[in-house]
Amino acid sequence: MERINYQHLYYFWMVAKQGSVTAACEILHLAQPTISGQLAVFEQAVGAKLLRRAGRRLVLTETGRAVFHYAEEIFALGREMKHMLKGHTTERGLRLNIGVSDAMPKLIAYRLMAPILKMSEPAQIYCVEDKTERLLTEIGLHSIDMMLSDVPATPASGTRIFNHFLGESAVAIFASPAMAARYQDDFPRCLNGAPFFLPTINTALRRSLDQWFDSQQISPVIQAEVEDSALLKTFGAAGGGLFFSPYAVASEIQRQYGTRMLGLAEGVYERFYAITAQRRLKHPLVAAILEHAQQGLFDLLDRSVLAE
Repeated sequence: MERINYQHLYYFWMVAKQGSVTAACEILHLAQPTISGQLAVFEQAVGAKLLRRAGRRLVLTETGRAVFHYAEEIFALGREMKHMLKGHTTERGLRLNIGVSDAMPKLIAYRLMAPILKMSEPAQIYCVEDKTERLLTEIGLHSIDMMLSDVPATPASGTRIFNHFLGESAVAIFASPAMAARYQDDFPRCLNGAPFFLPTINTALRRSLDQWFDSQQISPVIQAEVEDSALLKTFGAAGGGLFFSPYAVASEIQRQYGTRMLGLAEGVYERFYAITAQRRLKHPLVAAILEHAQQGLFDLLDRSVLAE
């Protein structure tokens, strides 16, 4: 494929956005055979299926998602150029496509991305959450510029994928005020038999917590296993169980969720990584995140307040 037919790309983009050829035809004011035929020609030129049928809708294939992301960028730039040619300046600035692993603590993810929102130059973040494996695929396809994860990518993920260590945080135990009042004496032995909301067993934090429970001779009563970190906190804030979260954002957790911190799981740490493809290493917004993290501006390693 040496040259892209942008008209075909536009038809594909519209069908993908609308979820069906019929809906796209109504917007484009074209006959269905015309759109279907142009889509077939475009897929043949690309050399891969871009859409597949799921019930009554058309959904993107893996390659289709990658092409769609590029199409979004291309047509957004086209709109911006049109706006500029009419005598308006652009406020769009740089764009960062970033993926966040569902097991990644969302308050930590926000803290890592926050410096971009405070930059003097305008910047735009397109943020998606998904499983680590799927986000690694998106990086390989260059659909996203970077992902934030609680685990590094392994060599099996691809030779052109790179890990950047951002920092670590001690892990603390939180609970609703009523629940915390029941488990504040003789910590951590008082936790034996206590109800817990825990991360799922496929997460790095859960493996560390299981080892900690064993070392402390604590047998938790597992109320629920929750993969998404924000949902896990919501469960815990509602009462009925204790939960773990990074100490680095303890004040935010207590303020936002109305919870209390019981203490630390000594020896347990969560580590955080930025994962990029070699091609994207020079993206200025990726570089900004890495630079701020390396300067320690997120205080992920600062546990001095424990002495207070």
